[in-house]
Amino acid sequence: MYAVIIGCGRVGARLAAALSAAGHSVVAVDHRQEALDELPPDFSGFKLLGDGAEPSVMDRARLADADAIACVAGDDNVNTMVALTAALIHGKKQVLARIYDAGKTRLLADYGVTVVSPPQLAAEHLIAAITGSAVGGEA
Repeated sequence: MYAVIIGCGRVGARLAAALSAAGHSVVAVDHRQEALDELPPDFSGFKLLGDGAEPSVMDRARLADADAIACVAGDDNVNTMVALTAALIHGKKQVLARIYDAGKTRLLADYGVTVVSPPQLAAEHLIAAITGSAVGGEA
């Protein structure tokens, strides 16, 4: 599998390292060289310095060829732009985006993007812990 990871912070770096360790081809993209330098020494993928929302960076990352795209940059706008580009322009089916702004989650979901919302997940887990119910309201 060929995966493009946009954002190489804590989540992106772990994701890129895990996919690389599992033998997948990975490109990790970040606008900060320090973030790319934090990838483990055994990371066998490619490191690409640049703004993931820039078309030239998406081209260099070969976004159009990716089997999976994970948008986990620290900026919802970057994640939204790349996810929509992957889904709408390139017709990619396995597109994931971490989004904090609840207003953007519906838009992305409407276009087939799998959205992970940390505030929503945290609230669900806290409610489950407080009430003793299962996450998501399931009994």
